[in-house]
Amino acid sequence: MIIGVTGSSGAGKSTVCEFLENNYKVKIINADKISKKLSKKGTSYVIEIIEKFGKDIVNEEGELKRKKLAEIIYNNPEKRELLNKCTFKYIIKEIKAQIKKVKDTETTIIIDAPLLFESGLNRICDKIIGVISNRDLQIERIVARDNIDYEDAEKRLNAQQSNKYYIQRCDKIIENNNNLKNVFTELEKVCKEYKVVLTNTN
Repeated sequence: MIIGVTGSSGAGKSTVCEFLENNYKVKIINADKISKKLSKKGTSYVIEIIEKFGKDIVNEEGELKRKKLAEIIYNNPEKRELLNKCTFKYIIKEIKAQIKKVKDTETTIIIDAPLLFESGLNRICDKIIGVISNRDLQIERIVARDNIDYEDAEKRLNAQQSNKYYIQRCDKIIENNNNLKNVFTELEKVCKEYKVVLTNTN
């Protein structure tokens, strides 16, 4: 089974995926980690980004300035669409390659992707879990995690989908408002329903 885990920034997807990884036979495929790997010097992805955004988008080592790129796309919807169009094809290709490696095992594949629907990755998922949270709490988490100010965190969230978007599209919704006991209890119910195998069945 392939399960997608999605939600906007600061909702708590990492918390959900970490719990699944620690307790169940799952293979986590993290779209953000793939994106970071693609951002290294000399990759086809970086070369294409330079063509579209200019040489100033890379540092002296030739690696993508991800923070600068984020500033551009969160202030310009057209640039954001251009970046997503370029990024999606590379990420999808890598995700499909990783799926191929484990598809014949009993391991459940978890695709952790904030832009699961926008990229079309939802079409290869059997089930989709949406992670949502209180907006103010999300902003607090983004500020702490990315070391940016409140205004920038708010801009970032404004550029993303609302909780309603995920509620309407996902098979299951996990609310992550800092009550981890509730989060984990709900995840256990979902995993039982989807027959995800526990790591330790004793």
